Amino acid sequence: MAIQVLIPTPLQKFTNDEASVSLEAGTVSALVEALEARFPGIQARLCDESGKLRRFLNIYVNSEDIRFLENEATALNDGDEVSIVPAVAGG
Repeated sequence: MAIQVLIPTPLQKFTNDEASVSLEAGTVSALVEALEARFPGIQARLCDESGKLRRFLNIYVNSEDIRFLENEATALNDGDEVSIVPAVAGG
């Protein structure tokens, strides 16, 4: 199943400057593994030392925040769009 992943600008240096990539995965966690397999080093930017997604990243599947779905276990279907959005802070 082809999943379209939108890569934020700060992470595009890990994806050969690609803003969007197509990958096969059944869950968000499998998608992270697929990203790492294709673009070694990106997983360390997405996950902490325990392997969980970093708190400052927001992941959306078809515009729905995975924190309100099943987090990393959120199922993915053919044609889904996954957005990786770094949190922005300021004052």
